Amino acid sequence: MIGDRQDWSKKALGSTAAEPIYFDSGDNKLFGWLHRPIVGPITDVGLIICKPFGYEAMCSHASLRAFADAAAELGVPALRFDYSGTGDSSDIDPQVDQLQVWTKDVLAAITELQRRSRVGRVCLFGVRLGALLASRAAVQSKCVVALILIAPVISGRRYLRELRMTQLAAQLGKDPGDSAKKRAGEIIPTTAQASEFSGYSLSASTLAALVDVDLATLPAPASAVLIIDGDNHPASRGWSESLIAQQTQVQYLVLPGLVGMLITAPHFAQVPREMIAAMNDWLRRFLESEGSWPSITNESPSCGEQADTLNIMRLPGNTEAQAAMLTERPVFFVTDALLFGIVTEPRVDEMRRRAVILLNPGADYHIGANRMHVSLARRWARNGYYVMRMDLAGLGDSSNRPGQPDNEVFSPAALDDVRAAIEFLNGRYGISDITLGGLCSGAYHALRAAVAALPVHRILLVNPENYFWQEGMTLADLQLADVVRNPSVYMKRVQSAAGWIRLLSGNVNVWRVIKVYVNRLWLALESVLRDLARLVHIHLPKDLGWELRDLAARGVRVIFIFARGEPGIDLLKLQAGSTVKRLRDHCVVHVIDNGDHTFTRGDSRAALEVILSDELFSLNRWGPRSRRFESRQS
Repeated sequence: MIGDRQDWSKKALGSTAAEPIYFDSGDNKLFGWLHRPIVGPITDVGLIICKPFGYEAMCSHASLRAFADAAAELGVPALRFDYSGTGDSSDIDPQVDQLQVWTKDVLAAITELQRRSRVGRVCLFGVRLGALLASRAAVQSKCVVALILIAPVISGRRYLRELRMTQLAAQLGKDPGDSAKKRAGEIIPTTAQASEFSGYSLSASTLAALVDVDLATLPAPASAVLIIDGDNHPASRGWSESLIAQQTQVQYLVLPGLVGMLITAPHFAQVPREMIAAMNDWLRRFLESEGSWPSITNESPSCGEQADTLNIMRLPGNTEAQAAMLTERPVFFVTDALLFGIVTEPRVDEMRRRAVILLNPGADYHIGANRMHVSLARRWARNGYYVMRMDLAGLGDSSNRPGQPDNEVFSPAALDDVRAAIEFLNGRYGISDITLGGLCSGAYHALRAAVAALPVHRILLVNPENYFWQEGMTLADLQLADVVRNPSVYMKRVQSAAGWIRLLSGNVNVWRVIKVYVNRLWLALESVLRDLARLVHIHLPKDLGWELRDLAARGVRVIFIFARGEPGIDLLKLQAGSTVKRLRDHCVVHVIDNGDHTFTRGDSRAALEVILSDELFSLNRWGPRSRRFESRQS
């Protein structure tokens, strides 16, 4: 349920408070989290956290939050923020030099942290590309006295090669071997057009700028530097030695945890505790040597109150007809956890009360895969919808339920979170026309909420991989999606020499293969039995067909959208049988060609957004159309 207050300006986290804020960077508006100590004294040095680029930023979201909390617990105010055109910040021209814009964003963050926390000096904390941006900004700011850099990007040209190498490996569908490395090594970074890397774009001007960047050619960015490399690929030792030669106080460490933080999918990502401990130890010694600890009381500074009474972001419309501003605001609401979301509001003269709630895909935080939720929210708000992108409990920036683990993707208590979001929108904006949407696990939770008779009118389900979840299961267990997908995969491997080599060398889990085929046969048999049971009106438990019929009878419209080849398509046919075809416009299925599970390609993502928007905007204009299993070429 919703508590007595429907908004919180600060979120308590033990001995710290995290406050969502907006601040200016030139003409752009940036979103961030200010982590303030609420117990004990505050130092005269603040910490700015500069996140990495793209998918690494998504994977490391929980870790960066943990770094900020750790600094605040030490008495160091910390600000983590989204660069222009990323995360929850305002959009930018896709052709600008992001390297230049993002460096200016770091400088703006320095000014904002000083304004809000009254710190005199700043330490910049950067990860990967964020470390490069922090180093560039430090050279331009007299307030920066120290740097903490994790696996810093030193050579922009080498970084681009790494991005293209990763991109090539993903396209091959396997780890890059010698031949892949050779092919990737032959790729010269092109700067004639923008490039997408795992769904995140760098402009042509950014690529050109990166090719020319090399930190080794720049002056030392600060007088004190902590460099932490991952134990899997320590690559910064040479640069650290060159900094020492420039009379910089440098500590260089090689620690575990980089892979688990940066390149492990968010639902499996791990917070690098050893790196956090090393940061705290280094910060403590640095503050003592500088005489900076403590020097400020923990009273709320008046300078931080000036603009905080209206902590929202205004967004312009796309056309002259939409010239009136949209509004985005961070909100909190309560179940047995403190939940966070951002609501994009339509123009103030919008009289219709319609809303969409977008749920986390996996353990991705509320911006969605490839920042899709931000794009959809702003697009739909310009068409008169209130759109909330929210974090379920234990995900993103929401707190955990007592006793529950982080990153619990299929928590049965998520139903309470969705109910609380609906109640919040109804209580705050008077909205009763609710649409739920989500990708993968977000689609699962939207379906379960509708089946549980929460007051929703329609659900937008993108690439669901299961329709029922057994409590106690984990993501490491064999899933029905694997049962549907893997038989064809195994068949291809049987026909290849490499597959036989893996089998004979003992690198194949034979029992898992057998289990997949047995479960696949049982699933097919169960599908036939369920269809027969429906014909004689026998209602079996966990029957997706019956659930879809019940939703249609209650007037809930269901839209499925799949990338071609997704296992959820066959699973829908097996578990719902012929029900989908009989429900006509109450249950529509679209299939998009050339997409993958999270629509990382820009063209397939654009096709997805068009279909979702078309379905949402035409919901009040149902006609005789029937587009079941329609294919969209992207």
